[in-house]
Amino acid sequence: MALEIRLKVLGPDHPDTAESYNNIGAVYYGKGDYDNSFVEHQKALEIRLKVLGTDHSDTAESYNNIGEVYYGKGDYDNALIEHRKALEIQMKVLGPDHPDTATSYNNIGNVYYAKGDYENALVEYCKCLEIELKVLGPDHPSTAISYNNIGNTHDVKGDYENALVEHQKALEIRLKVLGTDHSDTAESYNNIGNVYYAKGDYENALVDYRKALEIGLKVLGPDHPDTATSYHNIGNGYHGKGDYENALAEYRKALEIRLKMLGPNHSDTITSQTDVNDALSMI
Repeated sequence: MALEIRLKVLGPDHPDTAESYNNIGAVYYGKGDYDNSFVEHQKALEIRLKVLGTDHSDTAESYNNIGEVYYGKGDYDNALIEHRKALEIQMKVLGPDHPDTATSYNNIGNVYYAKGDYENALVEYCKCLEIELKVLGPDHPSTAISYNNIGNTHDVKGDYENALVEHQKALEIRLKVLGTDHSDTAESYNNIGNVYYAKGDYENALVDYRKALEIGLKVLGPDHPDTATSYHNIGNGYHGKGDYENALAEYRKALEIRLKMLGPNHSDTITSQTDVNDALSMI
């Protein structure tokens, strides 16, 4: 194991040892084991503070990772504290026009969004976008993510026209850079569908939801939670139109996948079962 070797050869207080703890923390994070992820990232942070000092990009990375763990746990106040620490270091060490600085603004925006503070989320997402346009250019996947995030924020605020504008920008970049057959492109079609749905334009919502589904089936396969979401959304589109027969058919497809992949007790599965029952009651 890399950590054991590094502890033996380099000792506990070495940047490479910290990197091993950081990597182990990332693995735990990916598995959704936030408690163990937090422990490992704290170990990495302690070493980095001791060996590299506060004003180092690796120390900022540790604060960022700890912030992401808090975010994953739903502890948004502590997530903000850690992400702001990361941002403060990055501004000092990397400067305002650096992709890592942009990432911190994005992460802070995500926390505000999760807290329901959409005005501050927009402020942070726009700061991130400004840096990305300057440093990465308009045709970059990260720039598309910022447009996507800004679009989602406008959407939840009920500003559907601006939401459509931003999601279309994200889609154009993704089609150009990633191509049609990519999950991020499918996400953009889905988000555009969501805006049309919120506006009550169910025909256009269905058009974009079907585009998302087509890509999802090709890229992710039939048994994927995102594919189930597309069926669910198409069902919603039909339901909005009052076409309960077709809504039921789509809801059942979503339910079948969710039962298989997520199990009967998952919130998405329960939602699908409720949708099926609701559509049945309307027929």
